[in-house]
Formats: sequence, C-alpha cells, structure tokens
Amino acid sequence: MIKKAYFAAGCFWGVEYHFKKFEGVISAISGYMGGNIPNPTYEMVCSGFTGHLEAVEITYDETLVNFEELAKLFFEIHDFTQINGQGPDIGSQYLSAIFYVDVEQKNISEKLICELENKGFKVATSLYPYCVFYEAESYHQDYYERHQKVPYCHKYKKIF
Repeated sequence: MIKKAYFAAGCFWGVEYHFKKFEGVISAISGYMGGNIPNPTYEMVCSGFTGHLEAVEITYDETLVNFEELAKLFFEIHDFTQINGQGPDIGSQYLSAIFYVDVEQKNISEKLICELENKGFKVATSLYPYCVFYEAESYHQDYYERHQKVPYCHKYKKIF
C-alpha cells in the first residue's frame, strides 16, 4: 500500500536528501506546511510571518518500510532538541515537526518521543495534524543531487 508522511526538520534540502536514499521511499518532495497563507513562496516563508515550516512529503511503499522506520530516520538526521531552528538555520520555518495523517502516525510519533525522553533527550519536535502541503519551487527539488553536494546540517546519527 502506498502512503504519505510529512516531516519538518530544518532546511528541506537535507531532509529530502536522506529520505530519498531510504529503501521503500518512492518520492521525497520539498515544500511548506503549517502556515496561514495559501500558496506561499520561499521568500514569504523565509520572512517568518506566514507560519509555514519547510517540510518534506514522503511517499512510501508500506510493504517495504513502515511509518515508525521513517520517523526513526527523521529523528536520526537532525537535532530534534534544538528549539530555534536547525543547525545554523535559525528561524520559525526551520523548526522540528511531524504532521501526522492519522491516529496511528500520531501514536507512533508520541511513542518515539517518549523513548527519546526516557533516553534523556529534551525533545523540541512538535506534532501537528495533517494540513495542506504546498510543493516548493522547482529549484528546491533534488537540490543536493543537482549540485553534487551533501547536506551541511543533516548528518545521520544512530539513536534507536
């Protein structure tokens, strides 16, 4: 079965990069979620006044990977304890969040956050119900692949 998941973990370029490489992920698309203005542009989101977060829409094959595995990857590729952005990217558009599409995704996300807190982490990740996902401009898609680079603030670190 094909499903969707939505993660915000700082600059969407690095998030997209890591998820595209994960087995079972069909696509990872950079975009914006959580704001109050329809069809925002990158410039609008960067202003910090729209309320949007840079997010990535993950389309995955549930016969190959499940939401819990994706959520674990999400936590392992960014600093989920940072409250004001991600790495050197500071601002409300770079906050850590999961936009869950159903109760199962919400419950799994809450369970993982509890696991992290039990390990001594102070988790800054917010959980929100699914809202409209706006695809980012084409020049943001496949950024690291097109520029032959690797993420500057998203590095994999085994936690689970």
